[in-house]
Amino acid sequence: MEYNLADLFESVVDVAADREALVHVDHPGSGAERRLTYAELDAAANRIGHHLLDSGIRPGEHLGLHLYNGVEYLQTVLGCLKARIVPVNVNYRYVEEELVYLYRDADLAALVFEAEFTDRVAAALPQAPALRHLIRVGPAGEGIAPFADIVSFADAEAGGSPERGFPARSGDDQFIIYTGGTTGMPKGVMWRQEDLFFAGLGGGAPTGEPVKKPEELAERVAAGGSGITFFPTPPLMHGTSTLTAFIGFNFGQRVVLHSKFVPEEVLRTIAKEKVNAVSLVGDAMLRPLIDALDGPMRGTDCSSVFSVSSSGAIMSDTVRRQFRELMPNAMLLNNFGSSESGFNGTATEDSGPERGFRVRVNSRTRVVDPATKEATAPGEIGRVAQCGHVPLGYYNDLAKTAETFFEKDGERWVLLGDMATVDEDGVVVVLGRGSQCINTGGEKVYPEEVEQALKAHPDVYDALVAGVPDARWGAHVAAVVQVRRGAPPLSLEAIQSHCRTRLAGYKIPRQLVLTESIRRSPSGKADYRWAREAALAENT
Repeated sequence: MEYNLADLFESVVDVAADREALVHVDHPGSGAERRLTYAELDAAANRIGHHLLDSGIRPGEHLGLHLYNGVEYLQTVLGCLKARIVPVNVNYRYVEEELVYLYRDADLAALVFEAEFTDRVAAALPQAPALRHLIRVGPAGEGIAPFADIVSFADAEAGGSPERGFPARSGDDQFIIYTGGTTGMPKGVMWRQEDLFFAGLGGGAPTGEPVKKPEELAERVAAGGSGITFFPTPPLMHGTSTLTAFIGFNFGQRVVLHSKFVPEEVLRTIAKEKVNAVSLVGDAMLRPLIDALDGPMRGTDCSSVFSVSSSGAIMSDTVRRQFRELMPNAMLLNNFGSSESGFNGTATEDSGPERGFRVRVNSRTRVVDPATKEATAPGEIGRVAQCGHVPLGYYNDLAKTAETFFEKDGERWVLLGDMATVDEDGVVVVLGRGSQCINTGGEKVYPEEVEQALKAHPDVYDALVAGVPDARWGAHVAAVVQVRRGAPPLSLEAIQSHCRTRLAGYKIPRQLVLTESIRRSPSGKADYRWAREAALAENT
């Protein structure tokens, strides 16, 4: 047995067959739900894996998942892993041009898609000739070209064998996570499954003892390692949620899903299912939960929750304080990581506008000089890097792979986009993405730092910061702000006065754009391209 995700899942099934593995609330508020034990989920995944092989999809080929959250998503991922077919996430917000790019860049041979997206799939399909097999989830729609091989998910599932019977697998089998898209087209991060297990799926044990052999997972589960219910609330199409679900499966625990994020229904499910661990993405998801818990859902029993974690975006200090007042017994974890690195570490309790986003990182994470790849001295700015269990590179992109991945002292490294310093105690202070850094009058401003200060204002609901060309300074800091409902309009002077006690003068916004809502991805990640365009439009 190797560190292969399908092998590991099957080993857990064999000792936890009757445990509940997956609960899916299809349409929050409707009462429609599905519950599968580990044995039932295993058989369902076997059916999809066999269907794909019987339909001519070969091991090593790529399958896209163009789906909302649901049983079908995780069932298909597991079916792919069992059949050694590579699962590829597809952002369901993409329009035709973006879909054509991803279908072709990822060399998709098969696609499982939501019936709701039929028109978009149909428009992109003629420009992706390698895509030859489609599986539709939901009732039939119109518009798919007649040459496409299409079956319904129900028929695919019914026609596949529920037994295992797959060829031997390997820890070298791949898992691809497409990431990015807010500042350019997405990139496919290629992971060996063994590396992904240790970097992002709990094998390296961010808490507790690391796994020393593949058989150990099932041994831990058999010894009683269960009883925790995970609730990944962001879309599974973003790597964090899928990896969170697999962490739950790896340790014989229960995973709860909603099709979409609806704050009131999330709280109802927490109470009903006695959820223990909730994952989300930053203020964009935590703020609506706070508003619901402090408003129409006041009194909801959330006593079962012991942790709420964020990945992909920082929970601001103000929002964390508000949440603690409503749910004082739950730990709030600001996790730091990426599709290229997995889990790097967790923010310290003293992180905030005054001291910055401070992270206690794992032993494989460093801050390095991007030119020499040597570790920086305390206080020097460098880029976050990780060694050991890191991806193979970007799929179909040798140039970006060469920019981001390197070898040093016989180890593979990945150079992340985050700029940071490290202090004498080894705590990393993350400054922000280098690609978003604003150079104003020769000084560097990282948007995340200014955003944290803005969100500390009681009338600011959400904010993004972008750089705008400036004749005098080269660029100036522009704040795009969503005001809290019912609050009076904000002025630039009020924002500047608020920031002046928290930021150096050159970091203070020189432009304010008020918007009805901040544009983010479904998972809550910032759309900085949109923010910059909004500021430019206001500046002309």
